Amino acid sequence: MEHFLTEVLADHYNYWAYIALMMIGLYAMIAKNNLVKKIIGMNIFQTAIILFYVSIGFKKNATIPILDAHGAHGHEVVAHAVDYINPLPHVLMLTAIVVSVATLGVALALVLKIYREHGTLEEDDILNQLSE
Repeated sequence: MEHFLTEVLADHYNYWAYIALMMIGLYAMIAKNNLVKKIIGMNIFQTAIILFYVSIGFKKNATIPILDAHGAHGHEVVAHAVDYINPLPHVLMLTAIVVSVATLGVALALVLKIYREHGTLEEDDILNQLSE
């Protein structure tokens, strides 16, 4: 039992951090009435997902796929087995970061327009104004 707790809690602490960040972001998106707080919660949620995907691309004692362990280029024949890091999660997350920044910018621009139209950023007040 103690080995299980050590393996689940201590060895995978980064996953617990991602879960905590995701829950904070999800809470902010659902529970908060202020639109800016909802957007910040969405950004925290996106950041947790990006960190998760970058972390699953990590491998101990591995090298980049371009170079082998001795610095030789990948097209040369190597007689020993080498572990390589998968670059795909990192490349995809670079794209996700760009999308996240663009989403944040558009969302904040929309919130600014909503504030100019309704004079408030509170979701309940805006819904009351729309229903009248």
